[in-house]
Amino acid sequence: MGLIVLTQVSTGLSVLAGAVLVKSVVNQKPMAGPFQRCPTCNGTGRVSCLCSRWSDGDVGCRTCAGSGRMACSRCGGSGSGRLIPVQISVRQPTHQSS
Repeated sequence: MGLIVLTQVSTGLSVLAGAVLVKSVVNQKPMAGPFQRCPTCNGTGRVSCLCSRWSDGDVGCRTCAGSGRMACSRCGGSGSGRLIPVQISVRQPTHQSS
């Protein structure tokens, strides 16, 4: 019985040590890569959804799919401080001769 408890304690300590290691790496190098973190979402890419900001306790809409978090409008969900690229295509109107 003592061996099982010792195994569980050692497993728990190794999980805790791994979490501390991952946290220290993330704090030194943000998830956004070489770019700065987005100041609006702090690099997470997600912000509180509008449905959770002005609700009376219920959360859920089409935008957040019930999670209460939606993609950041400033970085587009990338988490980096740079703007997301947008490609706009414009068609030339066709002229019909009569």
